[in-house]
Amino acid sequence: MDMEALMAQASELQDKVTAAQEKLSLMHVKGISGNGSVIIDMNGKYDIANITISDDLALKGGKAVAEMVALAYNDAKAKADELIDNVMGEATASIPMPE
Repeated sequence: MDMEALMAQASELQDKVTAAQEKLSLMHVKGISGNGSVIIDMNGKYDIANITISDDLALKGGKAVAEMVALAYNDAKAKADELIDNVMGEATASIPMPE
C-alpha cells in the first residue's frame, strides 16, 4: 500500500470518528436505580444532562441518595459504553486496517 492511499484512509477514518463523536453527543441513555427513584440522563460522551431523585428517596437521607445515584450512574455508564462501542464500530467497520 502506498503512502498516499494510507494517508487517505487515515483522513477518512478521522472524518468518520469525528462524525461518530458528534452523533454520540446527541444520543442519550438513562441509568435507573431503586425502581426509578433515581434516573440519570447521560449522553454518549458521558456528559450528564439530568438527574432525577424521587422525593421518597430524598427523605431517606444523604447516604441512601448517594448509594442510589452511584448505582444509577453505573447503569448509565454501562449503557453509554455499549452505545459508544456500537456507534464507533459502525463508523470504523468499513475502514480496512493495515497489516
